[in-house]
Amino acid sequence: MGAGGRMSVPPTAMKAEADALRRVPHEKPPFTLAQIKKAIPPHCFQRSVLHSFSYAVYDLTIAFVLYYIATSYFQLLPQPLSYLAWPLYWAIQGCILTGVWVIAHECGHHAFSDYQWLDDTVGLILHSCLLVPYFSWKYSHRRHHSNTGSLEKDEVFVPKRKSSLPWFAKYLNNPPGRIITLAITLILGWPLYLLFNVSGRSYKRYACHYDPYGPIYNDRERLQIYISDAGVLAVTYGLFRLAASKGLAWVICVYGCPLLIVNGFLVLITYLQHTHPSLPHYDSSEWDWLRGALATVDRDYGILNKVFHNINDTHVAHHLFSTMPHYHAMEATKAIKPILGEYYHFDGTPFYKAMWREAKECIFVEPDKDDKSKGVFWYRNNI
Repeated sequence: MGAGGRMSVPPTAMKAEADALRRVPHEKPPFTLAQIKKAIPPHCFQRSVLHSFSYAVYDLTIAFVLYYIATSYFQLLPQPLSYLAWPLYWAIQGCILTGVWVIAHECGHHAFSDYQWLDDTVGLILHSCLLVPYFSWKYSHRRHHSNTGSLEKDEVFVPKRKSSLPWFAKYLNNPPGRIITLAITLILGWPLYLLFNVSGRSYKRYACHYDPYGPIYNDRERLQIYISDAGVLAVTYGLFRLAASKGLAWVICVYGCPLLIVNGFLVLITYLQHTHPSLPHYDSSEWDWLRGALATVDRDYGILNKVFHNINDTHVAHHLFSTMPHYHAMEATKAIKPILGEYYHFDGTPFYKAMWREAKECIFVEPDKDDKSKGVFWYRNNI
């Protein structure tokens, strides 16, 4: 206890927080991508159909068991208990289905197997079941990996410069405003991104993930955008038939609420991977692929690390080698840390605290006034 009865902060906790907030280097690194790859055991790049399918089957089995319990036994519970059982189901099922989403994400990166057709088939089925346009996301996400950290060309959570902030930003820069902003981001962020490219790269005309002729895609990709749309429409029609048969409330309870959890975690995971006070962004005068790929941060989600197949605590390695399967990413991360040194960034702040801190500290980006590198931008909050 400190003076006045206040609890003092342990020095180790203060040091950990200071380390987490220390800026990562923005100069060109003294190593190459080839040197990083050489440090990783070769087997980490090997993809196994059986190994990959085992995770998909495991997740889907748990999801089915949860569905069976909810639809078979919740109705037998006394009324007060059922009000507790359903939110618990939504939370757990949402986390499990987030793991399914991550497996489909692996397919989009060709990290599921050695067979592109198999990856795309599995990814299309899994993502369509979660109302995600698989090929549409696959191509925009690939461009995100090609342009990470670029203020002009990155595809998702592109930070604004102070001059581009909307007029109402200063009215949201307070606790109530942050609560509203985070709620809208977590609940509506994913559909708004897909429909209107909110938080994405600026295009000269309307950009939508469902539009085969939108500016996000080129001519050879358009047919697959139609296929993505067909997959989402097929699942939507199936949900309509279920609602007609079982009732809309049944569909919302069994499917809709867990899907909201999935979408919320998807946005949160991506947001926290690329939004941090210590991470730089670059304009075209400074950006290069390797520095952009290193401008990401690994996070700790506790028990959810395994549920989410370590997408959150191996993200740096994933951006460097996106075709590596997730079940080798932890080993690869340990192998590259000595090479990356200060260029590797990990923040163990609990995700719910980090979410609030980043919403408070990371409002816009600007270069340092006394820095000769005017193409390197850092997060600020002094609106």
